[in-house]
Amino acid sequence: MKKLIIINGPNLNLLGTREPEVYGSLSLTGFLEEIKAKYPHVAIDHFQSNIEGELISKIQEVGFSYDGIILNAAAYTHTSVGIGDAVKAITTPVVEVHISNTFAREDFRHHSYIAANAKGVIVGFGLQSYELAIQSFLNA
Repeated sequence: MKKLIIINGPNLNLLGTREPEVYGSLSLTGFLEEIKAKYPHVAIDHFQSNIEGELISKIQEVGFSYDGIILNAAAYTHTSVGIGDAVKAITTPVVEVHISNTFAREDFRHHSYIAANAKGVIVGFGLQSYELAIQSFLNA
């Protein structure tokens, strides 16, 4: 059984209420229940934090023992050299995901400190971005 973890950064705990026109109306809890039910043959863990250091610590903790990390570092994607360095330091492959199309948003969101060390980047497919990342690990 593949062991994956979804790591979500700041404000993603507000899914379902935060800008539903951009992020949808499904809560984070509801989404996780749906995705786990859809992939019962995959162990899918989840971690969310609004704190950069906690995200780095979790990446380091799971980065040598999981089959894959699905990372939505949210705004930290564009500002955190530390998260980028953590991704570079581990052996577990990482797929960077974003719910919105970051390239259709503000200019500062066009740069990622994670992408250069990620297996791939998926942007702009709503919550389906996470499912596409799961499929990338299952089809590898």
